[in-house]
Amino acid sequence: MAAHPAGSDRNPAPAAPPGRHDPQAGRTVRCAGRHRIRRLVGRRPASLALAGALLALLPPPAPAAAVTEPGGPPAGGFEERVLFRGDQDPDLGYACYRIPALVTTTRGTVLAFAEGRRHNCGDATDIDVVVRRSTDGGRTWSRPRVVDPGRGDTHGNPAPVVDRRTGRIVLLTTYNDGRGDDGNCDVPCDRTPHTQVSDDDGVSWSRPRDVSAAIRPAGWNSWYATGPGHGIQLAHGPHRGRLVVGLNAESHDGTRMTANHAALALSDDGGAHWRLGAVDTHRYLSDGTYRQKPSELTLAERDDGSVYVNGREQDGTDLGHRDEAVARAGGERFTTPFRALPGLYSPMVQGAVAALRPGRWLFSAPADPDRRRTMTIRSSYDQGRTWEGAERGRRVTSDWSGYSDMALVGRGTTGLLYEAGRSDARQEIRFARFTEDWLGPRRGPDPTTPDLAPGARGSHVLGGARPVRGRFGAGLGFDGVDDAVRLPHRDSLPLGTRDVTAVLWFRLGSATGRGEQPLLWMGGVGGAPQVALAGEPGTGRVTGRLTARPGGLAPARTATVRSAGAYDDGRWHQLALRRTGGRLTLTVDGVSTSVRDVPGTVSRNSTFGVHLGQKPDGRSYLKGDLDEVRVYARALTDRELTALRESGTPPSGRGAVLLLPLDRLSGG
Repeated sequence: MAAHPAGSDRNPAPAAPPGRHDPQAGRTVRCAGRHRIRRLVGRRPASLALAGALLALLPPPAPAAAVTEPGGPPAGGFEERVLFRGDQDPDLGYACYRIPALVTTTRGTVLAFAEGRRHNCGDATDIDVVVRRSTDGGRTWSRPRVVDPGRGDTHGNPAPVVDRRTGRIVLLTTYNDGRGDDGNCDVPCDRTPHTQVSDDDGVSWSRPRDVSAAIRPAGWNSWYATGPGHGIQLAHGPHRGRLVVGLNAESHDGTRMTANHAALALSDDGGAHWRLGAVDTHRYLSDGTYRQKPSELTLAERDDGSVYVNGREQDGTDLGHRDEAVARAGGERFTTPFRALPGLYSPMVQGAVAALRPGRWLFSAPADPDRRRTMTIRSSYDQGRTWEGAERGRRVTSDWSGYSDMALVGRGTTGLLYEAGRSDARQEIRFARFTEDWLGPRRGPDPTTPDLAPGARGSHVLGGARPVRGRFGAGLGFDGVDDAVRLPHRDSLPLGTRDVTAVLWFRLGSATGRGEQPLLWMGGVGGAPQVALAGEPGTGRVTGRLTARPGGLAPARTATVRSAGAYDDGRWHQLALRRTGGRLTLTVDGVSTSVRDVPGTVSRNSTFGVHLGQKPDGRSYLKGDLDEVRVYARALTDRELTALRESGTPPSGRGAVLLLPLDRLSGG
């Protein structure tokens, strides 16, 4: 199958229950081109004037049942309701809703857009763009109304933006030929951008207008997508009043993909005319890989008038699932190419940025780095220059969750429109209202413990991990609830294709519990590249795991090596995992077991972090103790391991990646 371009989702297998890994569950990866097929019943009519007239004549929206009484922020600071679900309005005939977008008009009306998918949840089915309106800050809502009918084709990727000078709402969307099944659009996929406007607060809409000539260069001939999610209007500097919307596209030479483009579309006349502004292009290599594929861009304006752009990263060789860039001159040019954000945990999914106020921006996305679940709001207090970690964010739900958008919907109240479900992130679209008090104030710094590796900073001690008597000096005890140690990302931490030694002391008691006990985790989780050590009392063993990706487009492979016992006897044990000479060796107290290694890099294509006592997805925590955690980018000898075990004497510092004695806490 051809490589999937960014901007559309593969259809996942049914989601697994939380706690059991299913690499496809909940990961409706919006990367595949919607595979196109010529419609057998004819193409879309050339003119949609009649459709526009009929839309304008529809009766005014009827209010839905209220969530709370109007007249203030939500009780308790948070409330939510299901806004779109196939079985909620069965007379409308939609099997599925996806791809939310949210704006607030100049009259204070909240507009919630979505794709209404008629036959199935596929990305290239018969799709309409629909909207619901709220005139009371998101407390009550109209029924869904069609803004742009697909009539058998795919009309989607809603990207609304409001002109605050005139009150006009401009909606950018993207079209491609539809198909009757739930397959994707062919690669290359011919997709065209369109615009519509509303001058009556979102009640009626003009007929769609093709704007390909203005914002889709001829060479962008494969994938093309507007948004999805809201655009912005600049409020500062010489370009104030300009409308800016994010785009992404791909090029194809007739044989293979050749480049990905992340871009901004600009309008200086309230959406009447559009043109391309900043463009960042990333070329595909001959083996089909690329460094980055920033897509599904979300925007916010800084006080200096520059445009902050945050995007989904899709399978590039750089670390992480989020990218960012800054555009100046009113969005005309990016100051540098996009850069990856390995510390901003998220699966491959669209996310949204919104300015709550100048001193606090918000980012919405699932926080599980492996699968689409755990929708979380994270804050930035320096306008996107840094973002707080997932552990400091405010969790909206532990359910499966996917795409999202945010807007201010009232004084001191933010609206969040997001995909979610108990068993699948595509089950429904929920609308939540929350206050800054519900988000909570900015937290002070966490305690730290020293990392003695060259160039390292202190490691964050989370949740209240406590000092205990260690194997050599002091160690740290973890409560199995929320205690962990997390290392700030630095370029020396990823191990790549090098030899590896991870060595530590651990202590598990008989009352630890039967679940997985994470000891050390470097890299991703699930099927992502990683190096991991964990106790498994329930199965009577300790496990070492290494997942690596070879070159090109070959999939990741995993090698797993296990001990002969659980070592949950309340005593300290030395544990080491070594990768060298084509073997992966697990050593507990000098007793070794080895398996064949898997070739490739352990630091590619995934959110990257280093955790002690916690899985990166936050689904399990250690109930036990750790001491003297060390990782080297080389294979320690048996003699060096013996010296560490018997006297704590460290080997030379050559190749040290992290050195955590865990004997001191400071700050916090």
